[in-house]
Amino acid sequence: MTSQPDRIEVENITSPGHKTRVDAAKYFAMRQALLAVLPDAPPGLAVADAKAALLPHLDQGLFPGGDKAGWWLKCVQLDLEAKGVIARAPKPPVRLFRRPG
Repeated sequence: MTSQPDRIEVENITSPGHKTRVDAAKYFAMRQALLAVLPDAPPGLAVADAKAALLPHLDQGLFPGGDKAGWWLKCVQLDLEAKGVIARAPKPPVRLFRRPG
């Protein structure tokens, strides 16, 4: 059985080439919750609406009462954008959606 690493490297679409190490359990919990609520096509879901929708999907042991969910949402959002998993709609406000593939 392979164990999950304690920390993983994430990218940031706004700072190409810059990588940061973050808690893997929180990253993967937020990633799963975010991808579960984002639509498959534009115009997508506003970030505040995505946060409200994903809160019930989060592990309360990792995010008690949604604590730090906003920071982790932004961390995962920027990483998934850098990796091409999600995208922003072209016009403000920022709206996110899953990319095909």
